[in-house]
Amino acid sequence: MAEAGVLLAFAERLGGVSVGPYASLNLAGHVGDDPRAVDENRERLLDALGLGRLRGRLTTAEQVHGDGTAVIGEGDTLPGSGAFADNTRTTGVPPVPRTDALLVSAPEIPVLLCFADCVPIILVVTEDDAPAGPAAGVVHAGWAGALAGLPGLAARRLAQLSGCDPSRIRAYVGAHIGPCHYQVSAEIISQFVNTFGTVARAESGGLDLGAAVSASLTDAGVDPCSITSLGTCTAEATDRFFSYRAEGGLTGRHGAVVCILPG
Repeated sequence: MAEAGVLLAFAERLGGVSVGPYASLNLAGHVGDDPRAVDENRERLLDALGLGRLRGRLTTAEQVHGDGTAVIGEGDTLPGSGAFADNTRTTGVPPVPRTDALLVSAPEIPVLLCFADCVPIILVVTEDDAPAGPAAGVVHAGWAGALAGLPGLAARRLAQLSGCDPSRIRAYVGAHIGPCHYQVSAEIISQFVNTFGTVARAESGGLDLGAAVSASLTDAGVDPCSITSLGTCTAEATDRFFSYRAEGGLTGRHGAVVCILPG
């Protein structure tokens, strides 16, 4: 999908070369898959998006289920960080350390984060809404990141980066585990309810991560009408997506990608 100068995509698990529990388009290099297969999968994804020429500029992160946010191009956060899983092909730049949200305002830097039940969020400010130019980001929100308000934190920082009000941000929420399959402790549920209200507790008694993510975004000023959700549960769609819980903890990772296109 191209959105006024920004290309964004949610990958599924099909169309790659990985085998076994990682079949087939596993994009993560930390789950035990053959790194050469991971790199081939990443190349296939970028080619399918028309971004193959930017393979060496693909930027990934060491996701730790925290609230760390990084802007590519600031400090030591370089384009191409973690581009390759195979160390024999490495650019010499490892993934951005201990980060669960990557933001970018420069063109032609594909940003990728990986998921298998946690909530993928792509944030976009188009060139029409950004005094400082378009900006975009990908957020990885597990329960810890969601509870810490990472989606909202990332939205506020993206607004600052692009010079716009948070209400101009558009948020796209990909497939993630649904509340019927996400039972957590009463203590965690209580923390979510205290932070986001009763919307976080589903009728099933499970944790509604999607509702918490939406609440975090709207608390940061994102217009509820600008939040679009795929509405697919990963645990119920393992033919299309990887699910850590439904697949016993041994599985691959699908991805969310965003890239600002040249003007």
